[in-house]
Amino acid sequence: MPKYDIVVVGAGNAGMSAALQCQLAGKKTLLIEKHNVPGGAATSFVRGRFEIEPSLHELCDFGPPDNPGDTRKILEGYGVKLNWVEVKDCFRIISRYSDGSPMDVTMPAGIGNFIDKMEEYVPGSREKMTKLFDLFQEVLDGIAYITASKGNPDSKVLQSEYPDMLRCGAYSTQKVFNALKLPKKCQDILSTYWSYLGVDMEHLAFIHYAAMVHKYVQRSAYIPEHTSHQYSTAMIERFRELGGDVWFNCRAEEFLFNGDKLCGVRTNLGDVECDYALANINPDIIYGKMVPKELIPEREKKLSKARGRIMGGRMYTAYFCCDATAEELGITDYSYFLPSTADSVVEYQRIQGGMKTNNYSIFLCYNTVLPDFSPPGTCVCSFTTFGAPDEWGELKQEDYFRFKNEGVKKMLKNLKEKTGIDLSGHIEEMEVGSPWTFARYLGVPEGSVYGYEARDWDGMMARMQMVGNDYPIKGLRPIGAAGPRSDGYSATIVCGQMLAGAALRDLKAWSEGGNK
Repeated sequence: MPKYDIVVVGAGNAGMSAALQCQLAGKKTLLIEKHNVPGGAATSFVRGRFEIEPSLHELCDFGPPDNPGDTRKILEGYGVKLNWVEVKDCFRIISRYSDGSPMDVTMPAGIGNFIDKMEEYVPGSREKMTKLFDLFQEVLDGIAYITASKGNPDSKVLQSEYPDMLRCGAYSTQKVFNALKLPKKCQDILSTYWSYLGVDMEHLAFIHYAAMVHKYVQRSAYIPEHTSHQYSTAMIERFRELGGDVWFNCRAEEFLFNGDKLCGVRTNLGDVECDYALANINPDIIYGKMVPKELIPEREKKLSKARGRIMGGRMYTAYFCCDATAEELGITDYSYFLPSTADSVVEYQRIQGGMKTNNYSIFLCYNTVLPDFSPPGTCVCSFTTFGAPDEWGELKQEDYFRFKNEGVKKMLKNLKEKTGIDLSGHIEEMEVGSPWTFARYLGVPEGSVYGYEARDWDGMMARMQMVGNDYPIKGLRPIGAAGPRSDGYSATIVCGQMLAGAALRDLKAWSEGGNK
């Protein structure tokens, strides 16, 4: 087996990003993937005459060429080229306000447009909304500074240039909203995106929320022209162009050490020698199965699920390929958020209760943004919600398919009642992905594609402060949705680049004979 400088395990978003960053830095890099195609969740699958996008709803912080976001800058820096299409509106939410009154709101992209529309829905809200977006901007600028400092920011700079970010840094989004005295209906509308992070507003750190919402609103969202499989293929092709090696059907089984320093990766194809490994694997699996117990630092033991971390969203997604166009079915918007109430705490609790109490779903139709996404005269739609851990964990094998399909009728009924859209009689192909589906294909515990919930003490800022040059095990860093930037395509792309940069700094320090 050849020797590599760096082995990246797992060709998901973070893994592909990390591999490209390492290869561009001149390191001999190997990317291994247990599946026979790249991407992890960033892929596609085929049913009948349809190609289906399994996971990507929207990519934030991308932006147009003349106003690029970090995601576009990273991909263009890698030399990854493909066509992206803008999603014009942020979202449509059909639900009920916290006071019980009907709610049907469509919010546009663009900060000015967003504030104007909020003023239309909630008269008198303009001044508060303007202050809120000013605070969002300071949070983003502060995060950019912390990132540029490589996890070692100057406290005096933070205090002088980002004081409001520090003031709200320890508080939940709900507490900041209350402190700003935002009108309650504004809060209800603004809480729509909570499910993209899987944490209700009472426990979601304001800094994390601010960064996400500002990115979606400022530059709108984008999706690849031909599903996220196109994006993954472009990433791998570019990595190979740069001289990187990719091994598919290769499963990492164990990380190898010489004393306390990593020296290789054991795979089903044999042992691979390397100086560093970046693992796009949930840390509970890494520390539970893949490294010697005596090398696991106490910090990592305390951060494990067994000590209080909560597994994030367990995906339950239904895909429908219809023999009618979106226009014929009355589908006018790209994304419909369909909670039973705008109260995120109530919705989160109902989701934890399982299928009996969970009435939350997000409905998408790709053809409203990409008319040629499916064959002429057809459209492809999907519903996404969360699965409760207990009901899926205790499910018997013989009951699996029946139970998996029960939620479909509930979602279709909810869609018809709230929007008038009736898919029944037009479904040509259907597939349902349960938490076990995602656990099987992505290798994530309990089907938790979100990694761990970024909530309370385990929020993004706390995770970011642990990056620096403080590696938990010498030569090994976990990356991905369970990492410092949490879940989502954009977040994991940034995470892969950021932690690859940390690995490169470690290698440089070791080669120079310095300390960590």
